[in-house]
Amino acid sequence: MRRRAGIGGLQNAAAARDQYRLLGENVAKLRTDLMKEQLSTFRSQLEDFARKHKNDIRKNPAFRSQFHEMCAKVGVDPLASNKGFWAELLGIGDFYYELGVQIVDICLATRPHNGGLINLEELCKVLSQRRKGAREAISEDDCLRAIGKLKVLGSGFEVITVGKRKLVRSVPTELKKDHNEILELSQAQGFVTVEEVERRLSWSTGRATDALETLLDEGLAMIDDGHRDGKRRYWFPCVSSISSFVAS
Repeated sequence: MRRRAGIGGLQNAAAARDQYRLLGENVAKLRTDLMKEQLSTFRSQLEDFARKHKNDIRKNPAFRSQFHEMCAKVGVDPLASNKGFWAELLGIGDFYYELGVQIVDICLATRPHNGGLINLEELCKVLSQRRKGAREAISEDDCLRAIGKLKVLGSGFEVITVGKRKLVRSVPTELKKDHNEILELSQAQGFVTVEEVERRLSWSTGRATDALETLLDEGLAMIDDGHRDGKRRYWFPCVSSISSFVAS
């Protein structure tokens, strides 16, 4: 009798576990269905908001950035396709496609000057100068989104952070930690010397020279030997202004 009671107890426990599991699944399903319903409502409200404020979204960069943030929160990507509701209503798919083409053009035009590495702030400034006649003003957020779409094409475009600055890379050059530290150091005056790198970064002469010569070989640096102190200066166009170089 005890044995049968023991078996019965196990069966009851298993049945209880199954009931708890089913209850948990039902609760999870209810929550999922509720979330889907809420998201559907949010998307509908977002579409109504976009219809009402489409001119502000098109013309105001700050407003456009906030709109993108709202879209991200409900899982909507207005840039995912040039077809469909968002493209027809706002035309922002075409807007970012146009920006992407212009960004590629600027990067190619400045590559002989900077080796394919350009300051994001400077890129946006040149882009704005080229778009003076356009209806829409642009922001760094717009540039970042357009560059993000270029990455899908496997074009090698990406944004890297060096110190407090963002740089746009348009060539597949791999920058290592030493190279990034030199670029960050150069931001103060646009150039460095071997001696300065040794002193500021506590490197050996060999390490400093090797990193600088690699950056030179990659086209990211230019040398200036015309100073009285005899010290070679390595200039980095990617942290210098190039507006006058490509504005026309």
